[in-house]
Amino acid sequence: MEKKTIVIGVIGSDCHAVGNKIIDYALTESGFNVVNIGVLSPQEDFINAAVETSADAILVSSLYGHGEIDCRGLREKCDEAGLKDIKLYVGGNIVVGKQDWNEVEKRFKDMGFNRVYSPGTDIEITIEDIKKDFNLN
Repeated sequence: MEKKTIVIGVIGSDCHAVGNKIIDYALTESGFNVVNIGVLSPQEDFINAAVETSADAILVSSLYGHGEIDCRGLREKCDEAGLKDIKLYVGGNIVVGKQDWNEVEKRFKDMGFNRVYSPGTDIEITIEDIKKDFNLN
């Protein structure tokens, strides 16, 4: 498998670190080169890390419910930074309150995310999707 580089982190004012470490471990064990920017990360940190490492994808996590606000404009900023083809993934508790998942997913896809994961999605599902997206299966 060609080793793909994935930037991961927890966006915004979110300090939930445990899931971030689990994602890091699982992606690394699956053969990906993981660049973990940690928690409390603004969009610019994801983008800068992706530019510096020639990343193939950015995986954004959010658990505190404000992912929708924190992720607005990320695709446009990626495009401006020369990352037009980068795959964008987002998951976790990404909106405030209980909302219809189909509507949440549509809003994030409209924001330019390739894949959107609901709370509690097994990381193995995400890994399989990434492999499909890069034709690594």
